[in-house]
This record gives sequence, structure tokens and C-alpha cells, in this order.
Amino acid sequence: MEYGSAGGGSGGGGGGDHDSSDPQRRKKRYHRHTALQIQKLESMFKEFPHPDEKQRLQLSRELGLAPRQIKFWFQNRRTQMKAQHERADNSSLRAENDKIRCENIAIREALKNVICPSCGTTPVTEDSYFDEQKLRIENAQLKEELDRVSSIAAKYIGRPISQLPPVQPVHISSLDLSMGNFGGQGLGGPSLDLDLDLDLIPINSNLAFQPPGISDMDKSLMTDVAANAMEELLRLLQANEPLWMKSSTDGRDVLNLDSYQRIFPRAMSHLKNPNVRIESSRDSGVVIMNGVALVDMFMDSNKWVESFPTIVSVAKTIEVISSGMLGNHSGSLQLMYEELQVLSPLVPTREFCILRYCQQIEQGLWAIVSVSYDIPQFASQFRCHRLPSGCLIQDMPNGYSKVTWVEHVEIEDKAPTHHFYRDLIHSGMAFGAERWLATLQRMCERVACQMVSGSSTRDLGGVIPSPEGKKSMMKLGQRMVSSFCSSISTSNSHRWSTLSGLHDVGVRITLHKNTDPGQPNGVVLSAATTFSLPASPQNVFNFFKDEKTRPQWDVLSSGNAVQEVAHIANGSHPGNCISVLRVRLPQFASLSIFYSELFHFIK
Repeated sequence: MEYGSAGGGSGGGGGGDHDSSDPQRRKKRYHRHTALQIQKLESMFKEFPHPDEKQRLQLSRELGLAPRQIKFWFQNRRTQMKAQHERADNSSLRAENDKIRCENIAIREALKNVICPSCGTTPVTEDSYFDEQKLRIENAQLKEELDRVSSIAAKYIGRPISQLPPVQPVHISSLDLSMGNFGGQGLGGPSLDLDLDLDLIPINSNLAFQPPGISDMDKSLMTDVAANAMEELLRLLQANEPLWMKSSTDGRDVLNLDSYQRIFPRAMSHLKNPNVRIESSRDSGVVIMNGVALVDMFMDSNKWVESFPTIVSVAKTIEVISSGMLGNHSGSLQLMYEELQVLSPLVPTREFCILRYCQQIEQGLWAIVSVSYDIPQFASQFRCHRLPSGCLIQDMPNGYSKVTWVEHVEIEDKAPTHHFYRDLIHSGMAFGAERWLATLQRMCERVACQMVSGSSTRDLGGVIPSPEGKKSMMKLGQRMVSSFCSSISTSNSHRWSTLSGLHDVGVRITLHKNTDPGQPNGVVLSAATTFSLPASPQNVFNFFKDEKTRPQWDVLSSGNAVQEVAHIANGSHPGNCISVLRVRLPQFASLSIFYSELFHFIK
């Protein structure tokens, strides 16, 4: 067998052929290549690291070496180069590792000296075992506090309070709720010292987040997402069968999901749960408001909440990506947070982080699209994803507008829907296009009635002396509706607790700060329950609307007769009205005035 062996620092080769059958020639012979041979081989290696057989033969003739020696020299040289490169890479990685280790040590030292901007203290760096023990002690203290509050409240409710369900850990702050000095009336009775948390927005509320500065690249991506969503919305607004089909239960327009997936293919659902539900709907109608006013209302988060108080519990503009054209909002793009509700503590709210984009298609025609946009650090908190949804607004010659509305969302139900609302939620009626459009129509009718004087008002007691008084009454009514919707909402700003009794649903209570304009700052205790009645919704509405039947259910009237002294119509349906009611209580010489707003919410 023949061998090639490297010699010296630059390379070498074995000498001659060896016959294994000759014992005199079994010993290997070594010799060093000459400097000229090594120089020639190195020069060839730089140009051809892998010489072919012809090149090796030519080198062997020029250098006086055997072809096998040439072959082994190149193999050894390639091995040496590979080893050198690996050593260099290892040295570089070790240096980088040392640099990262030094940075890590520096960061740890810096964290020891960091100061919290909220409390001005340094972070506590305790062992995880002691942290756990500390949390256990705090949990025990909170349980004792809960038992104490429950026992105090039970004295005034008249029966024991069942154990409350587990709640999220909250900061306990002291509050004195005095029952003996309420509204300056001196009603008497002991005072309660309840240690309850009154933070309107919990720590994990998405409304509290403010994402880090949005870069130009993020804005470019948002613009592309909004443009694609607008294109999809316009196709959804204009298409019919087979993309849209009639629901077999109520005849509403719903998406044919198979056709939708073929036209707008997506790799997977935005939500990871395989049990995601799809809700889709489309509806159109005429509203008493021009297109410019509608667009201005939709692109203003404050007006958006005021216009849809029964649906939108929270809305906030996080960032204005593009302000659009002055006067008509065309091209306006905003990153928004919104929270949608059903008016019951039994139904959780739906949270969205959305891009809202407005585009004027032509003169008198606008399209507004909303689509979910995932912010990585908050995306996991959302259980709903809004696919391209929105409306098309078309001006009409009489000053009205024709609005076509599309709703399309993915919903991940973390808990079973209560049986009282299961059909309403799963049918899509609770958050469907029909509900949005009906609410918009009623709001526009209200605005129109506010601008009309005289004919819509019936004043029997002289309580509305002027058109300005009527407007003030209507504004007060709007605040009442907003306050009522806010107090009954399951928004993140409210933490509902359940008290047993009455029926299987129980009574739910919550405590929150009152910050409504025109009302004194204070604390509001709200209680709500849900039950079914063997009567039609219309009959129940008429019962609550009629002042003659009010003493049967309104405890504030104390069973005394109630008289309507003023009536303001604020819609085309007779049930849409504002009433000022009067009741004379025998124990008081003065008159008590009730103010109520009723609206008949039908499609």
C-alpha cells in the first residue's frame, strides 16, 4: 500500500511504491519537498484547490513527483485550510460570547440600581421561594378581607352572601361609603367601611396600553393592510350569490364560507383555537343624515361611542397613521382600540385592536373599513379578530344617506355562552350588521328630532319653556342612556361579582367611579340580574313605558300615581320618546320629578 505524508510546515509526500510482499521495503520512507516544489504547489492550490487528473500529471512531470504524491499533498492542504478556518471561527465565536457575557453582567448590575417611575423604589430581587411564600400570605390576607366585607354586607342585605367566584388579584384601597350622609338628606343608618378596589381600568386592560413608537416601516405595513382590507370590503359590498346567501332561519344575508375561502384564500385562522366561530352579516338601509356627517362621526372615537352607546362600551384612537384630506377624511387611517358589548353582565365584551380606513370612492360616495391589526405584545389577549368589515355611504338627493353595512368576525369562545343569550349570540344578531344599522338609524332620527322645534314636544307642566330647554332635555336623555349602558357593561372597567338568590343566575354587583359630565364625582354601586318572562318583548316594553303601570314596578314611586308632564318624541316610532314624570309623595310636601327616556329598538 502507498502513503503520502506531509512534511515540514507546508506539505510533503511519501516516497516511492511499496510492495507488501517484500519485507525489506515495508518501512515507510519520508522526505521533504523542496522550497521550489512547495512554492509551485501553493501557487497551483490558490487557483485550483481541486485539480483534475490532467493537472496533477502535469505537476508531477514539472516537479518530479509521483501523481499520488500530488494528490495527497492537495488533500492534506485542503484539510489544513479547513482546520485553520474552523479555529478562526471558534475564536470569533468565543470573543462574541465573552462580549455578550460582559453585556449581560452589566445589564444585571444596572437593573440593581433601576428606579420604578411610579413608586420611586428599586425592584425587589428576592428568591422565587420567598416570592411564592409572600404571595401565599397576601392571598390569605385578601381572603380574610373578603370574608369581613361579605359579613358586613350580609347585615344590610338580610341574608348570607355566598362565596364569590375567584377574581383577579387587585390592589386594595380604603374607601368610606357612608350610608348616613347620602346626598345631604340625612337618611340615617350606620356607615360601611368597605375596602374595595375602585380602579376603573385593571392592569391587563388593553385600553391602558400604548404601543411603542410606530416606525415608518410599521406605518407602511398598516397602509398595505388597510388598502387590502378596503379592496376586500368593496367586493363584499357589491357581490351577491354565491358569495352571499340567505340564512335558512331568518332570511338574513350571510357569507357562504366555502365561496369566501376560494375568493379570499387565507392560510389559517388568525385565532389559534380550532373551535373558532365565524359571524358574518350584511344589511342596508336609509338614515337621516348626510354622508359627510356620518364619515366625521365614524372617524372620531368619541363620537363613535356617543352614537352607539348600546354597542360600543369603549373606543380610543391609539395613533393617527394618516389624517387624510381636510373636510372629508378621504385617506384617513387610524389605529384604534374598541370594546363591544351586549347590555348584560352575562355576556363578555369583545375587544379589538383595529385599523380604520376611510376612502372617498367618488363624489357623494364613501367607504369605511375596519380590520384587526395585531400588535405582537398584546395580540394574545384578544379573543376576537375582525376581518374586513365596514360600510358604504352614499348621499341621496333629499339629504339622507343610503348605508350598506358588512360585519365579519372570528370569535373564540373561552367559556360557554349563557343559555339566555346563546341563540342571540350564535345567530350573529347581537353584533350583526342589522343591529349596527338599526342603532345608526335611531341615532340619526334622534339628531333630526333635536333640530326640529315645537311639533315633537308636548309640555303639560311648563317644564320645557323654550327650544333650548328641549335641547337640554335631549342632551340629558343621551347622558342617561350612556350612563345606563356603561353601568351595566361587562367592560374591563367593571368587575362583576355574583350573589346567590332569586334564581340560578343570581344578582351581579359592581362598584365603579362616576365620572359622567354634569354629575358629582362619586362611587356608583350597580346591581343587575337577568330573567325570562312569558310575554312578548312588545308587551314588556309597553308595560314599562306606560306611566299608569309604573307604580307596579318602580319602588321610587312608593305605589303612588305617576303623571307625564312633558313628552318629547325623538324618533318615528311612538315608543321613541323622552318623558318627564311627576309623582306626589305624601311624606314630602314638594313634588318629585322623574325623568326617563324610552326607545323602541326594532328593525
